[in-house]
Amino acid sequence: MMKKAIFFLVFSLILISACDDDDNSLSYEEQLAVDIEKIENYLLENNLSAESTESGLHYIIEVEGTGNYPDSSSYIRVNYTGKLLNGEVFDESTINDYPLNTFIQGWQEGLQLFRQGGQGVLFIPSGLGYGSVSKPDIPANSVLIFDIDLINVVN
Repeated sequence: MMKKAIFFLVFSLILISACDDDDNSLSYEEQLAVDIEKIENYLLENNLSAESTESGLHYIIEVEGTGNYPDSSSYIRVNYTGKLLNGEVFDESTINDYPLNTFIQGWQEGLQLFRQGGQGVLFIPSGLGYGSVSKPDIPANSVLIFDIDLINVVN
């Protein structure tokens, strides 16, 4: 009988703990406010000046480029490095000729601000990235930073 009581107590504590986690979760708007504050603190600490959009995306265009702007159906070729706010690199690669509309929302919005040949940085709030879903090397609700070199745009 004692084992059942202990099991019930442990099981109850686990359930209560899980409920508490749900109560502490933030709405999309609340998480966006947290993410924007993190981005703005990062920019301030690193003496960077960025533009922002209504969605909370922040961006720096370092090289304007001279080619076309992509739209959501454009195929793009891009070199990139993806980092977290702590500087940890989670991915770097070259994407060759993939449609822009297949990527995370932050890329879909942000890359349309760059011309072919443009270079810069995207600061993507978690809701425009992977949100509350964790990925390998990317914790849930992570702000993402991408160094972008938009090599080619095919409209």
